[in-house]
Amino acid sequence: MTKKSYQSIILSDLHLSDAEPEHPKNPLWKLFRQKQFFIDQEFEGLLDQLLKQVEGPIELILNGDIFDFDSVMSLPENGEFPYSAHERRRGLDSGQHKSVFKIQKILEDHNIWVDALKRFLDHGHRIVFIIGNHDLELHWPKVQKKLIRTLGRDENECDSVVFCEWFYICGDDTLVEHGNQYDPYCLCANPINPLIIKKRKKIIVRLPFGNLANKYMVNGMGLKNPHSDQAYVMNLWGFVKYFFKYEVKVQPLLIWTWFTGALRTFFVYTLEGWLPPIKDPLSIEARIAKMAEKANSTPQKIRLLREFHAHPAAYKPFMVLRELWLDRAFFLIFILWGCFQFYSTSNLIIDVSGWWFFVPVFLCLPFFTYYASGVFSDVRAHAKEAEFKIPQLAKAMEVKRVIQGHTHILANKLVGDVQYINTGAWTPLFHDAECSKAYGRKPFAWITQNADGTSSAELHQWKDGKIIKIEQL
Repeated sequence: MTKKSYQSIILSDLHLSDAEPEHPKNPLWKLFRQKQFFIDQEFEGLLDQLLKQVEGPIELILNGDIFDFDSVMSLPENGEFPYSAHERRRGLDSGQHKSVFKIQKILEDHNIWVDALKRFLDHGHRIVFIIGNHDLELHWPKVQKKLIRTLGRDENECDSVVFCEWFYICGDDTLVEHGNQYDPYCLCANPINPLIIKKRKKIIVRLPFGNLANKYMVNGMGLKNPHSDQAYVMNLWGFVKYFFKYEVKVQPLLIWTWFTGALRTFFVYTLEGWLPPIKDPLSIEARIAKMAEKANSTPQKIRLLREFHAHPAAYKPFMVLRELWLDRAFFLIFILWGCFQFYSTSNLIIDVSGWWFFVPVFLCLPFFTYYASGVFSDVRAHAKEAEFKIPQLAKAMEVKRVIQGHTHILANKLVGDVQYINTGAWTPLFHDAECSKAYGRKPFAWITQNADGTSSAELHQWKDGKIIKIEQL
């Protein structure tokens, strides 16, 4: 069967994780992750409709962040492996046996989603998993085998389930990649060699900043959906309003959770970011050749595509401090320390009231406010910068179309003379902590192979049991 015989369906950013139990005493705690908001039935409905509607073989391309390993909070109950006290509070690390446990928990909780994929494969169709930043643990061979077995296939003979390290050439004219490789906060520093050795010879997948921030900070913040920018990308005044509306009742010590989690994120990310990858020089060419074969590409183009990747934020510590708000925290701590020194020194000379400590504090607050209000998140800025690379990417990979996800921002437009599509996100998103004001669509790209050998691609969405073409964004 040739590549061009497929009808290709591309979607991304499902962010499947384990189900959060209900909390009667704290009903808003991670409400967005409870089963009532799972997208499994909608996904099943889409696949069943495609099976009825599409003639010929279908290639389902799941373009990254299908799974959300760093949000899994389940722990083994039978003592099958040890874990630290911090892992108990914030989730297991990215070692292979722990990653297998995590994918097992995700698949058990999303049995409807699994059954839908099983039926899809039983009809003779094909699935391509492209690894994104939140499912980097799919790099582990045993994780891939566990997923293939759960889908009812033999991992030793299965050619209908393919795992691509970070991109895939669909047909001959479309580059499909998650898009995180152009984001310095979320890229896999070395997708060819993603593993590192930590102390005590522990081998793990090197996780990017975004994953670690999700694990060490957001996993301890029960009202913040890590995949909704509105939950955490705010200015100072936005944080204050959100805190007094929700957090003061649910998590009054949120600032401590944030500060300790941010510090851990910074130090772990910085230290792991400088560790050398595990690589075997004698087998590297064979590995690249195998990656190229799965991606319908060539080893030369794999090396070429890597040259477009962003520089990891780990090499710019102040950039990471700003994204974590630690620069503002340290600035405020410095102000308070300086004011205390001024007050205590003055008190040695003349007996003054403790209220005088606050005089220099109030004098310094305008400077702090001015600095804090002028610092903005770089997340959206880097998403825009990535679009500028689209024409060069297409030229280098000899394609006419680029399809990405990652940013959760739907797009279907021309960038230069290249069609650029972003498939948005399927993960549940809400404007409020009560999860009563949902937003977003269930979008996907559909590539049709034409009789003259060309292809066309359009954005669609699954809505109210129907496939609807998205005409305007």
